[in-house]
Amino acid sequence: MSKKVKTSRISGFYKLPIEERLKIVADFANLSDDEKKLLLVNGKPGLGLDLKTADMMIENVIGTFDLPLGIAVNFLINDKDYLIPMVIEESSVVAAASNAAKVARVKGGFKAKASESIMIGQIQVVGIKGESKLANAMLAVKKQKEKILKIANEQDKVLVSLGGGAKDLETSVIKTSAGEMLIIHLLVDVKDAMGANAVNTMCEAVTSMIEEITGGKVRLRIISNLADKRLAYATAVFDKDALGGGKVVDGILEAYAFADADPYRAATHNKGIMNGVDAVVIAVGNDWRAVEAGAHAYAARYGRYKPLTRYWKNEKGDLVGEIELPLAIGTVGGAASVNPLAKLCRKILGVKNANELACVIASVGLAQNLAALRALAVEGIQRGHMSLHAKNIAVMAGAKGDEIDVVARKIVEEKKVRLDRAKEILEEIRK
Repeated sequence: MSKKVKTSRISGFYKLPIEERLKIVADFANLSDDEKKLLLVNGKPGLGLDLKTADMMIENVIGTFDLPLGIAVNFLINDKDYLIPMVIEESSVVAAASNAAKVARVKGGFKAKASESIMIGQIQVVGIKGESKLANAMLAVKKQKEKILKIANEQDKVLVSLGGGAKDLETSVIKTSAGEMLIIHLLVDVKDAMGANAVNTMCEAVTSMIEEITGGKVRLRIISNLADKRLAYATAVFDKDALGGGKVVDGILEAYAFADADPYRAATHNKGIMNGVDAVVIAVGNDWRAVEAGAHAYAARYGRYKPLTRYWKNEKGDLVGEIELPLAIGTVGGAASVNPLAKLCRKILGVKNANELACVIASVGLAQNLAALRALAVEGIQRGHMSLHAKNIAVMAGAKGDEIDVVARKIVEEKKVRLDRAKEILEEIRK
């Protein structure tokens, strides 16, 4: 009897009911009944994100996927207390943010602000040859600016009625391997939305007019994830005694200086920031990939990759930290308005608009970074991180109930946070 050949070429997969899709995947991957149930158990109505809603959000749904949801405590931002939902699988992140927020409270917590919600839509115009023709095309766009903005704003009258909409144009010429191109930036105030749909629709709507007045051909018309006109800023004073003394402050400053001078270290420095930023962005149902792309592009805006935070010592010897990064996030539209868990997290957070949410996220990013630098400067990152990770290792080894704490404590004491040693200790306990 010939063995059935497996193939991922499945015509009309998206048209099938979820149950049929799951059956095909189960057969392909030899999933057991218990494994199939695992994909569906959290997708039942009343248990967070149900399958029907998930199926409307993305394509080819077969189930839902859980990540741990924790709450960061101690945050005081602009004199308001927050409990902050964070969705992340990495040990120690929530605890580190909470501890840093506790230190910041000593000197009044975080002070944060965010700029207007201006997003950039890029329109690429090609086929205009010669400097004079490019200059004339730029001039023609500027002369017709009001008409272009009017066409753009006709696409979203609700946004305009709320005070948002297309506000301005910017033009530039860039040299590329495919020749010179005219690039038009459509600046849109998207208010409390992330804004991708509104901006993309506006860019597409003005295409015909731009081709007519420039004589060129429009290719790409899409939002930019480098949202450098939508910045969030946070700062805090971290009491030197609460941090552990002047030597700790100096150690943190030396760690920051390393990141400021070296892009290899800066990448890991900023990854720590994004541990906190992404965890909140995911919890409130926003696009964390867009936020990541914008943050890292902003970190390299001067031609060299740099930290998103800055630290110095004040006259009292306390550590002062600040962060600035683009945050294209929203409290309306997209998954933020569809996923019931995202709406629940937003309710816990208690933010009223996208501006306030940006202030919170920036503060969490600063807290996360401070906590990481302190751990690195004082004790090494592994001590606290591995203490929490040890419980995961214990569970992986098969520990249950009280066994988990016993095994975790032992492998940390031995400084052997490894699966093989956890299994050995578990076997000893059970004997």
